[in-house]
Amino acid sequence: MALADSVPGVSGGTIAFILGFYDNFIGSLHTLFHGNLAEKKTAIMFLLKIGAGWIVGFLMAVSLLADLFTTGIYEISSLFLGFVIAAIPLVISEEKDAIKGKYSCLVFAVIGAAVLVLLTRMNFSSMVSDLGLSPFTAIYTIIAGALAISAMVLPGISGSTLLMSFGLYVPALATIKQMMSGDFHNVWLILLLLAGVIVGVFLSLGGIKKMLEQHRSAAMYAILGMMVASLYAIVMGPMTLEDPKPAMSVETFHVIWFIAGCAAVLGINLFKHWIDRKGRKAE
Repeated sequence: MALADSVPGVSGGTIAFILGFYDNFIGSLHTLFHGNLAEKKTAIMFLLKIGAGWIVGFLMAVSLLADLFTTGIYEISSLFLGFVIAAIPLVISEEKDAIKGKYSCLVFAVIGAAVLVLLTRMNFSSMVSDLGLSPFTAIYTIIAGALAISAMVLPGISGSTLLMSFGLYVPALATIKQMMSGDFHNVWLILLLLAGVIVGVFLSLGGIKKMLEQHRSAAMYAILGMMVASLYAIVMGPMTLEDPKPAMSVETFHVIWFIAGCAAVLGINLFKHWIDRKGRKAE
């Protein structure tokens, strides 16, 4: 999940959906702000388990991604193309009760896809010519953090792509690498992004949770639309780097990495079903 959140065009929410804990994840985040004490304790325990793995994965990703963006962006993009393409039929299978026969909700798939394509094509980075700390930069960074976390929890939408559009992804990645080596002179950037994350979680999760509970079919079609459109975001991802590269083409597509991405999703799904069967036998 952390690796997916770290790669432009890829969504950690998609990973959570494939692994079957997406609803629990959203519910726990919502409970953290709105539940009673007992519910908050349960939510915190669940989120700590997810968070520990996320932090380890994110730190590993940060250590690797700076070089990979320079030398292997097309391989990584091919990997995640395979990942998303293999994930779509799995999501349809898992949510067949919400999808089958609800074809009037197809409009939400179109809306979801259109929103993601629009967000991918946005480029606000020209608004920030100097990332020195100022009132404008502080507000700008908090807003970017709030929008990015709202995107990260939705399957198909990449928070990293949004941060790239705002011109903050590469500086944030560089700052985290500096902090890992003991250099904290730009720590304000991370603190402001974290403030935005808190604001975004507080404002957006209630609506997402309500949609999943009360309008499941519409939500699933919207999510599938966003997942399909995320293929476009992944293909365009190389163009949003600090040192822009051409969008992925047939020539830069790597079939072996694509197959590896498909295989990874199938492996994750098989592991999930094995865990589920093991749990049922234990009962």
